[in-house]
Amino acid sequence: MTIKHFEDRLREYAHLMRLHRPIGIYLLLWPTLWALWWAGNGQPPRGVALVFVLGVVLMRSAGCVINDIADRKFDPQVARTRDRPLAAGRVSLGEAVALTAALCLLAFALVLTQNTLTLELSFIGLALAISYPFMKRFHSLPQVNLGAAFGWTIPMAYAAVTNAVPPIAWLLFLGNVLWSVIYDTQYAMVDREDDRKIGVKSTAILFGERDKRIVGYLQLTLLGLLILVGLLTGRGWIYYLGLVVAACFALYQQYLIRDRKPDECFKAFLNNNGFGLVIFCGLLLDYLPAGSP
Repeated sequence: MTIKHFEDRLREYAHLMRLHRPIGIYLLLWPTLWALWWAGNGQPPRGVALVFVLGVVLMRSAGCVINDIADRKFDPQVARTRDRPLAAGRVSLGEAVALTAALCLLAFALVLTQNTLTLELSFIGLALAISYPFMKRFHSLPQVNLGAAFGWTIPMAYAAVTNAVPPIAWLLFLGNVLWSVIYDTQYAMVDREDDRKIGVKSTAILFGERDKRIVGYLQLTLLGLLILVGLLTGRGWIYYLGLVVAACFALYQQYLIRDRKPDECFKAFLNNNGFGLVIFCGLLLDYLPAGSP
């Protein structure tokens, strides 16, 4: 094997893991950091935080590979996905399976450094990550499955920091499910016509002409839930300022999807990175000594 061939394989594996498109890492990272900061009262253990950040990168990468394995017959029929390494035949099914196994084993090695409760919860998280890509064949709410898979880091973060999963963790988990339905519906609006043709289900198809309105209701519900969590945990004005800025991001997303143009819907999806970031920044700053209530 030449060095060039080795580099080519690594490049294809990186594309298969979507490392060149880190938006999925960010959308998984922000709720994980929310949970770590709340669970740690603004000071989560550094070692735990590092494990979860690395775990986010590994499991999101594994999820992308699993998704491409599941969609290897569909992706060649969709303009946006037909050039993915597995769909285009540049990576074999065996290579994709081996890469998935390696990523999951690395993530599991990280979890082994945590307490028993976190380890037990990780098996549920793995099951959610593996099953999500197949759900679009069976029901019209696969975005809920995505939310559960992405949000499972929240109870795990609480378990790692406090060795318990209190009710507030489940409120945050519910909030992440709502958020996932929001941004993945915007994402699905990009591929709605292709998905109809190949028989893939999504909330964008389910919601139909009510898609923008339902996304708006979900955004309001999510912000209301985050206000409730803030009240229950005694957060101060800086946290709520972050929510005000997040609400502006939500309004901008509504503007972007107003005509359901695929490019604009994709921009709305990407804009959720900013939504998650400003909430974390508000939480982070609010927990600093000068910002604490």
